[in-house]
Amino acid sequence: MKLYVVIPVVLMALLFAASGVAGITRGWVIPTNRRPVHHPRLYGWGQLMAAFALCSQQVFFWVPSDPDTRQWGALSGSALLLTGLIVMVVSYRTGGNRQGSGRL
Repeated sequence: MKLYVVIPVVLMALLFAASGVAGITRGWVIPTNRRPVHHPRLYGWGQLMAAFALCSQQVFFWVPSDPDTRQWGALSGSALLLTGLIVMVVSYRTGGNRQGSGRL
């Protein structure tokens, strides 16, 4: 197994999962994301889905010897990652940072 690939991805997934659990249980968000995030619990669920997707992609890439299982596992992990990212985007504030009236 190529540990130089697995270790950073799993560490990143653990950080995502820890931040997601903190967002779900306490409503805590990383300081750089506090301003744009409107629903911290929803953001936490998105982070947990992204963490689980990263781990599942690693498992399906390294463990099975059947190419079909490897491809379907990677595809399902990618779909879960995309779903987690969409959930995180939905938790952001709407409207943006407008300066002024918006007229020319």
